[in-house]
Amino acid sequence: MNTAPILDVQDLGRRFGDFHAVRNVTFQVPQGEIFGYLGANGAGKSTTIRILCGLLAPSSGRALVLGRDVGREPEAVKRGIGYMSQRFSLYPDLTVAENLDFFGGAYGLAGRTLRTRIDDGLAEVGLVPFRNRLTATLPGGIQQRVALANALVHQPRLLFLDEPTAGVDPAARRQFLDIVRRRVRQGTTVFLTTHYLDEAEYCRRVGLMVQGRLVALGTPAELKARHAPGTVWAVTTGRTADLTAAFSSQPEVLAVQHFGAGLRVRTSLEPARFAAAVLRMDPNAGVEPADASLEDVFRALVAEDDR
Repeated sequence: MNTAPILDVQDLGRRFGDFHAVRNVTFQVPQGEIFGYLGANGAGKSTTIRILCGLLAPSSGRALVLGRDVGREPEAVKRGIGYMSQRFSLYPDLTVAENLDFFGGAYGLAGRTLRTRIDDGLAEVGLVPFRNRLTATLPGGIQQRVALANALVHQPRLLFLDEPTAGVDPAARRQFLDIVRRRVRQGTTVFLTTHYLDEAEYCRRVGLMVQGRLVALGTPAELKARHAPGTVWAVTTGRTADLTAAFSSQPEVLAVQHFGAGLRVRTSLEPARFAAAVLRMDPNAGVEPADASLEDVFRALVAEDDR
């Protein structure tokens, strides 16, 4: 049995002049995993994914994709992967089926094999009713599914999704990710970059990028335990400024952020002590437990990097 990782990245770097977009990034991804790659704009996510897709040569280090060196065999890498960029890679003046026909042909498919792949792809992503619709006339969420079908038409073992649900409503995002998860259960490996931290909860493991460096790597649960310890509380109050100032001087309060009509507070205080402290400052406040999130992790890591 072949146990080699689908992705093997060692000390990967990319410079643009004096600017280091990616700095000494190392990670591995086994088969059948959804691997999340997160970070703010400019953190190095898209540069990394372009290198791994054979679209950009690395300045240093090494990356093996499906056993191929991206620096030496970029064309072989491109043939073996599926790639969906954050911008629609579609021809708007073609129908849905014509788009799949074009992209399937670009991957060398033809005849009955291509027709079968188109039919199967449309069924898989729920596009059969839209088969003969012009792509330009479809809503954003449907266009995203067309782009996904294009990326899967040649049945790649590895699928790169670069911010695939940007600008799509929450319901369409969930439908899209459900399709991706079904494909992963069939053995496909997915490398996902996203701005939506809730999407990363679907990932088996997550890597967090800050200023070109991979600063954390692990399962969502591991990252929360390691980088966002303590208990998280949702505090509803009309005195957010006063409570924020008071919390900032308490060493047991690990993080405070404005959230909706109140605050989100992470603290090492015992529940009863924390609730009592809040009510002393605002007797009308509401205090409810909340779950730690990857946003808490990301904020903690960015704050640590700033320090």
